[in-house]
Amino acid sequence: MKVFQLNYSDINGGAARAAYRIHHALRSSGIDSQMLVNRASAGDWSVQGPTCQWAKVMGRIRPQLAKPLRALLRTGNPIIHSPAIVPSTWPQRLNASDADVVHLHWVQGEMLSIADIGRIRKPIVWTLHDMWAFCGAEHYTDDLRWREGYRPGNRPAHESGFDLNRHTWQRKRRHWRRPMHIVCPSQWLADCVKASALMANWPVSVVPNPLDTGRWCPMEQRLAREMLGLPLEAPLLLFGAMGGGHDPRKGLDLLLAALEQLRAEPNLEDLQLVVFGQLAPREPPELGFPIHYTGHLHDDLSLRALYSAADLLVVPSRQDNLPNTGVEAHACGTPVVAFRTGGLPDIVDHQRTGYLAQPFEPHDLAAGIRWVLADPARRQALGHAARQRAVQLWNPAHVAGLYAEVYRKAIEQTRDRTVHDAYKHVPKCTQNRLNLN
Repeated sequence: MKVFQLNYSDINGGAARAAYRIHHALRSSGIDSQMLVNRASAGDWSVQGPTCQWAKVMGRIRPQLAKPLRALLRTGNPIIHSPAIVPSTWPQRLNASDADVVHLHWVQGEMLSIADIGRIRKPIVWTLHDMWAFCGAEHYTDDLRWREGYRPGNRPAHESGFDLNRHTWQRKRRHWRRPMHIVCPSQWLADCVKASALMANWPVSVVPNPLDTGRWCPMEQRLAREMLGLPLEAPLLLFGAMGGGHDPRKGLDLLLAALEQLRAEPNLEDLQLVVFGQLAPREPPELGFPIHYTGHLHDDLSLRALYSAADLLVVPSRQDNLPNTGVEAHACGTPVVAFRTGGLPDIVDHQRTGYLAQPFEPHDLAAGIRWVLADPARRQALGHAARQRAVQLWNPAHVAGLYAEVYRKAIEQTRDRTVHDAYKHVPKCTQNRLNLN
């Protein structure tokens, strides 16, 4: 079986890393997977970037070409919008290839237009890394137009100007006549697909993102802290960059409210915070605890050491799919505290591998942090169970087997649909003769 994986880049961004891991999980299981990208950074021979100078130039500028259209939409929503209007030559290349399956990932606008996706004639499997495929132009949203259909009467009050989301959703409905097989890394996202006005009747499977649990494994905590220059004895709470505070979906305000409550805890006076993904700002915020900034850690070894050094990872998101940070932390034996929302319950087994707080209650998030840190023996047991969960659910061989089954179904469905479409064009008298025989 030959599969082409399409993603805008190979390793830059969360969706890219997930797609790259799926690609290599498949290759390790014997499936001939090739990854096609507009931006190749890994230096991996199994990843193919643009093959000519013109394609390289277009790959860089295509994300900028939709800016004038996005500017017509005025919204208080900071979520990224992708109208996906600029065509490419990818459909011709894919249709002429010997691939058995085309596997799409993060392609919206930066690689393929909406019309491009509709022109692909190969069996399509599409792994969703956000909500864009069944929404309008938005990648995540709190309103329910994706469920009701994008009508003039249900436009949210914070939007004005050109209705880019309705325009984009109508183009999807017009161009995507043939159902694709959708894969969601979390049950939450799969439930959204099934409830959507656009894809409710499409085949949907839940397949988690893989992680090489042989490489992503616990390090001795003291050694990890020495490597990163972190305090050796203090309890360490890890969370992502505070630079994401402009996006309410990330829940930084909820985390800050929880930390405010923990400042008064007599048993947490030694607690220290570790922020990854950014360097210390010019004027660091006063959170009541010492803060260590790691900057951007791009290599797996440094990230593995970071998770191993921490006593727990906090993911305060209001809305998330299956964040790599939570999966990676569990593989390294680190408990995760998060809200019971989105794809976080697919990662955290409440009070077995971490703590799931009630959405979106800062006091319960604080209670979860307190509960994990209060008992060192409990924290160790949580970490051990987290590691076991990672090995069971996210090891590459298991995930590759699930994808192989999805590919077989997609091929069979496309074959059956082709036969059905051909049969419809046969004269009625011939259809009756065939049925009799």
